[in-house]
Amino acid sequence: MGQVLKKIVIKLLWVGVVFLGITVISFWVIHLAPGSPTDLQTTLNPEAGVEARLQLEKLYGLDQPLHVQYVGWLKRLVRLDFGQSMSGDHRPVWDKIKERLPLTFGMNVASLILTLLIAVPIGVAAAWWRGGAFDKISTVIVFIGFAMPGFWLALLLMLWLGIAWPILPISGLTSMGFASMSGPEQWWDVTKHLILPIFIYTSGSWAGMSRFMRSSMLEVLRQDYIMTARAKGLSSRVVLFKHALRNALMPVITILGLSVPALIGGSVIIESIFALPGLGQLFYQAVMARDYPLIMGSLVLGAVLTLAGNLLADVGYGLADPRIRVGSGRDR
Repeated sequence: MGQVLKKIVIKLLWVGVVFLGITVISFWVIHLAPGSPTDLQTTLNPEAGVEARLQLEKLYGLDQPLHVQYVGWLKRLVRLDFGQSMSGDHRPVWDKIKERLPLTFGMNVASLILTLLIAVPIGVAAAWWRGGAFDKISTVIVFIGFAMPGFWLALLLMLWLGIAWPILPISGLTSMGFASMSGPEQWWDVTKHLILPIFIYTSGSWAGMSRFMRSSMLEVLRQDYIMTARAKGLSSRVVLFKHALRNALMPVITILGLSVPALIGGSVIIESIFALPGLGQLFYQAVMARDYPLIMGSLVLGAVLTLAGNLLADVGYGLADPRIRVGSGRDR
């Protein structure tokens, strides 16, 4: 137990160092971009001169050196204070984020679940019947999925299913008259609006994960212990699901942990295309307005989710392969 706690403490310290490095680089990079939060408030106002801009910069603390601004922001972050937004209604950053977090988080979770439900069976079946008809057909479909850009597929489906054949809504989260609908009708209305975005999320990740699963399963099926299990007369079902699948999940766990930042980054494009009020759209608007506190708040949330995904991947290693837990104990 002491060794496990020591490992956890070391891992958490390393995560803290990485998180600090991410915030330093992010804070420095966003200030390198041309423009400032005061531009939109002064450039479009003919009565605002240089003095007004200087007053706004002093109000926001932008007149201070960059390292002083970062230290002040970090002190507020320790108190879980992300600061005030510099654009729009100037509300607290966390209030804006928590309003849009459930939508983006829910779509990402749904996409991950669907990706696993689709990619793992396809990869396992393609490896088990290697060279067969299913393997060849799935390979063609996977490469088509690889070559098809997500934004292009989104626009194509919007044209087909939203305009040519108006089956699904293509914009927003709810329809007109949403407030007057009953509970089940509201649930179905939101679901219809999310079908296309979640499909685009899933189509961009299941293709790669299925190929990783196929490659990993082929490698496992060539191992000696699989041949021994077959020689003992075990059924194909037992060999596949009890002995091979669990060991073949290791690369998938790695990809799953590393796919979290990709999903967050993809939400910027998908939510902008479908006009969904999520974190991706909020982050895009913050970048366009040079809203530094809101940008940093979004980046901090993305960094936390990415590091949490890596930690969950490490935990998943131990759950999928007990040899890792035993080996880590013996190494110490």
